[in-house]
Amino acid sequence: MRVIAGSARRLRLKTMDGMETRPTTDRIKETLFNMIQDDLYGCAFLDLFAGSGGIGIEALSRGAERAVFVEKDKRAVSCIRENLAATRLEDRAQVMGCDVLSALLRLEERKQAFDFIFMDPPYGRGLEKEALSYLAHSALADGNTRMIVETSIGTDTGYLPELGLTLVREKVYKTNRHLFITKGEAMK
Repeated sequence: MRVIAGSARRLRLKTMDGMETRPTTDRIKETLFNMIQDDLYGCAFLDLFAGSGGIGIEALSRGAERAVFVEKDKRAVSCIRENLAATRLEDRAQVMGCDVLSALLRLEERKQAFDFIFMDPPYGRGLEKEALSYLAHSALADGNTRMIVETSIGTDTGYLPELGLTLVREKVYKTNRHLFITKGEAMK
């Protein structure tokens, strides 16, 4: 895995061995960032279930002002810190080694919305629904926040409207997909 573009372009990122994390492939990461590139500069980026930190690091490399990485696995947290140091992006990053809901509660104290919230939770556990249920009523996401969820193709998201969330776009790959979600009505 590597950084695709920006200030840390072509630098290799460390990943964890085993099946605990599924790093987003370079090809899928490139497609995702081509879709959001125009709005990254100067943004605040939240990377939930961050794994090795590849998505948040890509956002920083491409111009995000700051990124917060949330990951509860201690080995993954070490991996994120090593990757941030290797890319020299650690001064614009915060790494939180805890579960996502605990991190969201702690971040809530800042009373500041993120521009992008990305999450790639383990598939089949309903963790994206828990996080989205919290964010639907949180100051961490406002009407301008873009929430991007990586899920398996079969993951049910029919609950989004009852949370006051709108699926704006869906990008389907071979075995997974990215869902682009906003609060309230779709952004114009």
